[in-house]
Amino acid sequence: MSVSTRIAAGFAAITAILLALGVYALAQIGDVRTTVDQIVGRDLASIQALGRIDQALSRKVEARGTIVRAFLTNDTAGVRDGTVAWRAAIDDATRDIAEQQRAAESYRADAITNARAEQWTRMVAQLGDAEAALSRTRGDVEAQLAAVRGGDRAAVLAAETGIVRDHAATVARLAQARETLNIAIQRGSEATRDVYDTSRRSILIGLLLAVVISVVVAVTIRRSVVGPLSEFMGFVGRIGGGDLSTTTAATGKDELGRLGVTLNDMVSGLRTIATQNRAATENLNAAATEIRASTQEQAASVEEQLAAVQETAATVDEITHSGAQISRRAQEVIAAAQATAQVSDSGLTAVADTARAMDAIRDQAEAVATNIVALSEKTQAIGDIIATVNDVSERSHLLALNASIEAAAAGEQGRSFAIVAAEMKMLADQAKGATRNVRSILGDIQRGINSSVMLTEEAVKRIASGKERTDQGHAAIEELAARVQENVQTFQQIVASTNQQQIGIEQVTIALQNIRQASQQTAASTRQLDQAAGDLSDLSRTLVSLTERYRL
Repeated sequence: MSVSTRIAAGFAAITAILLALGVYALAQIGDVRTTVDQIVGRDLASIQALGRIDQALSRKVEARGTIVRAFLTNDTAGVRDGTVAWRAAIDDATRDIAEQQRAAESYRADAITNARAEQWTRMVAQLGDAEAALSRTRGDVEAQLAAVRGGDRAAVLAAETGIVRDHAATVARLAQARETLNIAIQRGSEATRDVYDTSRRSILIGLLLAVVISVVVAVTIRRSVVGPLSEFMGFVGRIGGGDLSTTTAATGKDELGRLGVTLNDMVSGLRTIATQNRAATENLNAAATEIRASTQEQAASVEEQLAAVQETAATVDEITHSGAQISRRAQEVIAAAQATAQVSDSGLTAVADTARAMDAIRDQAEAVATNIVALSEKTQAIGDIIATVNDVSERSHLLALNASIEAAAAGEQGRSFAIVAAEMKMLADQAKGATRNVRSILGDIQRGINSSVMLTEEAVKRIASGKERTDQGHAAIEELAARVQENVQTFQQIVASTNQQQIGIEQVTIALQNIRQASQQTAASTRQLDQAAGDLSDLSRTLVSLTERYRL
């Protein structure tokens, strides 16, 4: 079950309980209202009925008094009117008693309590007695009216005792019925209080039950959500500390399970990137070491070349001094010519050695350029890896932003999830900052490599120029040697040959000076290249130490 489903189910359960409690409370309120309406309506109707009966009895007594007074005063019209009024009053009283008796019968059938049913039963009996007494009163009064019509005064007075007795019995029974009604009203009030107390007690129990269930649901949801989130927070903290060797227990198919799978995938990707980055930095370190060794060898070769050039220059100086002495020592021309030939041979050998050394320097410089280009390609590959890491960081940042939005939409329930989203965003920002620093360092490396390539290419060009001039010197020395051999046989051509030799030697001197300058520049460039290789080696060691921060 997903987290949203669990939360929705919890809220649904609480809502259902509250809804059921509300429906039950409304039903109880309806019962209370029905009880109150029943009690008030029936009791009020009974009170009104008893009041009408009392009024009818009062009219009856008043009408009979009118009849008696009219009889005693021989008022025939008064007797007739009083008789009509009496009969109307007693008919009303009889009808009202019968109606109230039937109403009490119906009230007894569906009384809300047994106590009220008992009171309605008593009222039915009391109204029956009152109706019987009223019927006897009717008979006594009819007999009295007959005596009035016959003019029998003694009979009229004699009937008065029975009429008063039966009227008193009717009034007494009605008083008992009224007392019974008061008791029924009291029992109704007690029933209303009982219904109210029962409703209030049941509603309070329902509220308590709803609170308990709500607490249980909240604790269950919190335990099923906060626990895994706490584990994920610890896992993310270990990742932030550089531990990429662990994984989280991703269980379930809900959002938390999918989050665990996503975190494991992220750690796996980071582990792969860290492994590749470590391998790349180790390769970079090895390449930097090789480049530095090559530059050091190149520097040694350049120093040797410079020494050879200086030695050649010294030899050429000696040849110059020898050529100057040829004019003064013509007698030693043959010996001097032979010495010159030997020196020329040495010069040819030195020039050849210089040419070979320059070829070796050029080959090494080209090898250095090739290694630097390969190193540039490797740094570009590292840049691609860093771009991939930066893309992962951007996606992690976007994922954290979306999680924050979802957590904000969830309100109070999403606060823990918002903390996890903030930690993920912080981790993504840290990864992004690290990739930015590495990218800056790689940019410095790339610029240093480009500078080294340019310097190496310049060195190759200068070496080629020196090689060309060395070849020229070699050709000049060969020509000089040939002429010296010819001048050994022809003394007359010694002076001319000596002059030509002097000119050639001056050219060789100029060429050697150029070669020496080129060698010095090459040495300076090689020292710069060695320094750049040292910086690259330091940078590669820094990258290796950075990659060793992560435990795979």
